[in-house]
Amino acid sequence: MAMKRGLSGAGIHRNKGGGSRFPLAILILFAVLVPLVFFFGRVLHPTDLDDLATDPGKQNVDWRERLALQHFKSLFTKEVIDVITASTSDMGPLSLDNFKKNNLSASWKVVGTDTSVVDSSEPSEADAVVGKETPKGNEENSSDDHAQLIGKPADLVRRQLREKRRIKRASELIQQDDEAIVKLENAAIERSKSVDSAVLGKYSIWRKENENENSDSTVRLMRDQMIMARVYLSIAKMKNKVDLYQQLQARLKESQRALGEAATDADLHHSAPERMKAMGQVLSKAREQLYDCNLVTGKLRAMLQSADEHVRSLKKQSTFLSQLAAKTIPNAIHCLSMRLTIEYYLLPPEKRKFPRRENLENPNLYHYALFSDNVLAASVVVNSTVTNAKDSSKHVFHLVTDKLNFGAMNMWFLLNPPGKATIHVENVDEFKWLNSSYCPVLRQLESAAMKEYYFKAGHPTTLSSGAANLKYRNPKYLSMLNHLRFYLPQVYPKLNKILFLDDDIVVQKDLTGLWSVDLRGKVNGAVETCGESFHRFDKYLNFTNPHIARNFDPNACGWAYGMNVFDLKEWKKKDITGIYHKWQNMNEDRVLWKLGTLPPGLITFYGLTHPLEKSWHVLGLGYNPSVDRTEIENAAVIHYNGNMKPWLDLAMTRYRSYWTKYIRYDHPYLRTCNLSE
Repeated sequence: MAMKRGLSGAGIHRNKGGGSRFPLAILILFAVLVPLVFFFGRVLHPTDLDDLATDPGKQNVDWRERLALQHFKSLFTKEVIDVITASTSDMGPLSLDNFKKNNLSASWKVVGTDTSVVDSSEPSEADAVVGKETPKGNEENSSDDHAQLIGKPADLVRRQLREKRRIKRASELIQQDDEAIVKLENAAIERSKSVDSAVLGKYSIWRKENENENSDSTVRLMRDQMIMARVYLSIAKMKNKVDLYQQLQARLKESQRALGEAATDADLHHSAPERMKAMGQVLSKAREQLYDCNLVTGKLRAMLQSADEHVRSLKKQSTFLSQLAAKTIPNAIHCLSMRLTIEYYLLPPEKRKFPRRENLENPNLYHYALFSDNVLAASVVVNSTVTNAKDSSKHVFHLVTDKLNFGAMNMWFLLNPPGKATIHVENVDEFKWLNSSYCPVLRQLESAAMKEYYFKAGHPTTLSSGAANLKYRNPKYLSMLNHLRFYLPQVYPKLNKILFLDDDIVVQKDLTGLWSVDLRGKVNGAVETCGESFHRFDKYLNFTNPHIARNFDPNACGWAYGMNVFDLKEWKKKDITGIYHKWQNMNEDRVLWKLGTLPPGLITFYGLTHPLEKSWHVLGLGYNPSVDRTEIENAAVIHYNGNMKPWLDLAMTRYRSYWTKYIRYDHPYLRTCNLSE
């Protein structure tokens, strides 16, 4: 009984303890959950705070919400609360779409979503109504909550304003960039207009045909096809493939006709694409039947060698023909010479004389020596010199020509006297002292060996296989007019100083200053032409010969004929003509130098030449397309040395105007002979 009561007492005691703990747990749970449920219900189903403030029936509830909110703030950070507050819709629960619309950063965009935001700087009508209806007692609380509600939209407005500014700035930069590009293009166009078309072949990057970098791609493909067709033609013939051989031959002829002389795709015949396609089909067939790597390689190598030989042959022809063209007189100038000659010999003897003959031997005047057989060229030299002279009455021109052009040269200057200047024309064939017994070069020119060298002998009979030194077989070297420059004291015995001029020069400034240049005891005043490694003595003389090697420096600087001041007193003292004769006799077999007057001139005046300022004499207008225009403009004399003489069709057009401006193309004799610019 006692035990039973103890057990029952223990059970009763346990039941009492359990019964007292359960209500306590429920009470604690209720005390925690009720505020949370109330708060989340408030959050998920928010009421208008302004309505609570204005409605007396709701004021009793509002303090509980604020109390719950204070407890809620202690559980979450401020950033989380701001997001929840700013993303809560007035008419519904927390919206993910609304969160996306209002809380994206400036770098995010939601396609298809309208995210317009009212400018926070101007209060809306709803804000005005709320402001009017809000009592003073709740003004502070409502303003705090309202600040939380509009905090994020204001940030959005600022972000949008920043985005707009960025877009505006980007558009301004793009506009500035476009304007800069337009300026660069305009500047490039202006520069392209100033490019000399004579040198570049009228090339311009703005021309339509240059828009396509591969404007000749079809032409090149057709040429490649024709090369392979010739290879397979040879192989087909070798392997007795008659049908294929005939097909290749037919397609090759068609391609040749379609290609013609075309240089670009635009020049091709309209049938070219069809011919190219047909050729491709035949070549594919030939490759299947005939291709052999060794055979094809051998044929291509043979074709390459043949083409190389053909190119060399054409180069020799071109060299020969250019030399020939450079030294021949155009028909129009020959016509002028013939008409003037006829007119001269129709004149009575008393009308053939020039005035002011007393000036010819006056050493106080400025004397020029000009040896030429070209009437038009000589007229440009005289006319340009007189035009640019300060006082033309003090200038005297001594012209020497051959008997063929003697009448024409006289008649031209009788019809066109050079102003107040004095002029005199002589015939080289009337210089009786200039004979083979006195002049070694005349004796050599009359020798059988020289005739053999010039006219026949073991030289090739075809242009394509011409000799390597064609330029030395020039007809001008047979004329004594070219060698007369070594006999100036004999021609003008009473003069002390003379200026020698070639007939392919143009005078652009007054030259009287040259007579006051101190030659410092030297005989020849000339402009040097040597550079770092060219136009030096070893270019003109044979230094393998002991006579040359012992007496001259291979690196000595060369100089130019064309405009030279000669001191005839020093010439006579140093016996320059005797030095010339000595070396000319030693070169009878042309072992010291080839033909010409510059090599013997370099030898004769070695150590006796005074260098002049380069601006006195600018050379290269007859062969160099890149002579600086500033140098030309500043030069006293410009020289068309080379094959491209200004009176020939070979002349470079960019330089020709400097020469043609001293010719009167309206002259009746020039019009009669069809001489024009």
